This record gives sequence, structure tokens and C-alpha cells, in this order.
Amino acid sequence: MSQIFILVGQSSLQTLIMVFFSAVFSLVLGFPVGVLLYVTNPSGITPRPVLNQILSRAVNVLRSFPFLILMIVLFPLSRLILGTSIGTSAAIIPLSIAAAPFVARVIETALNEVDPGMIQAAKAMGSTNWQIVYKVVIPEALPSVISGITLTIINLIGYSAMAGTIGGGGLGDLAVRYGYQRFRTDVMIAAVAVILVLVEVIQLAGTVLVSRMMKKR
Repeated sequence: MSQIFILVGQSSLQTLIMVFFSAVFSLVLGFPVGVLLYVTNPSGITPRPVLNQILSRAVNVLRSFPFLILMIVLFPLSRLILGTSIGTSAAIIPLSIAAAPFVARVIETALNEVDPGMIQAAKAMGSTNWQIVYKVVIPEALPSVISGITLTIINLIGYSAMAGTIGGGGLGDLAVRYGYQRFRTDVMIAAVAVILVLVEVIQLAGTVLVSRMMKKR
């Protein structure tokens, strides 16, 4: 029993590391793209149809890739940056790139929900386009942004489990190598239970945070 706790504890830590850093990096990559998609759409603040179409198609292409295939394709990039394509650190790179397009769409959708009347009022007061984005649009869309980030993190937990099946470590690796291949049902159940708990905790935290933001309005 103590061995199971040790294995699950180590794998849980690896999963948390993968999810945390990939969430941060995917936000760094996807947030600016989402803002650009919002700003440059035909009804946006500064319409740029050509740029918007290029960004939109690039996001769609990356989102259409199955994660396992994308991770295999990005093995050389992980090896180039980190010197290895196996392990928790190496899995963070494909996880981040896989989640970034999802983040971009989430941010774009959240910003599109902002009342156009507020944007017109900001323009009438002499605000620049980027002042409107960062001082009006993003603050107003923050509850929706937080909801989207919560969904992104939950997706990353699922992605990290898949990454574990091809050398990424974490709970997915534990469930396959120790649970499935060694016929340890108890280990598999423990790994799945931890994943479910992580998802519930993240979802609850996101819901509470959004509720508090809405009450302050």
C-alpha cells in the first residue's frame, strides 16, 4: 500500500508540473493571438481581414491535430530545446503548443462577448485602440476569460495523461505501465481517481473565482 502512495504521489507531482507550466506557456502563446483575432476581425476595433484570416486558419490547423500525433511531430523540437524527447519536461513543449490554439479561441470568444456600446463610449472619450483593449475590453471579459482558462487547464490534465502513454511521465504513464501492463488494477484506479479529483478541484476553483468576479460588478 505504501508503494502505491509513493508511486501515485510522484506521478501526481509530475502531472501538476506538466499542467502548470504548459498552462502558463500556452497562455503566453495563445493570449496575444486571441486578442489579435478579436481586434482584426471584420467587425473589430482595427479590421485587418487578411491578417485575421491567416491567424484564424493557422489556429484551426493546429487545433485539428490529434494531440498524440502533434506530440510525436514535436519530438524533434523538444529534443532540440531540452536535449530529450522523453520525460515530464519534454512533454511541456507539445502540451503548450497543443493548448495555445484553444486558448486563442477562448480569448477571442470571451472578448467578443463585450458590449459594443462600451467600446463606442471609450472611443468617444478619446481612448486609443490599445487602451480600449486593455482597459475596457479585457477587464469586462475577465470572468469569461477565467472560465476559458479553467477549461484549458482541465483539457491539459487530459492531454498530460495521454502524454504519459508515450514517455511523458505523470499519472497517464503510471496508469499504463503499472496499472495496465502489470495488471495492477488498484494502481490504475488510484491514478484515475487522482485525475478526477484534480479536474473537480480546478473546476470548482474556476467557478468560485468567476462567481466572485460577477458579484463585484
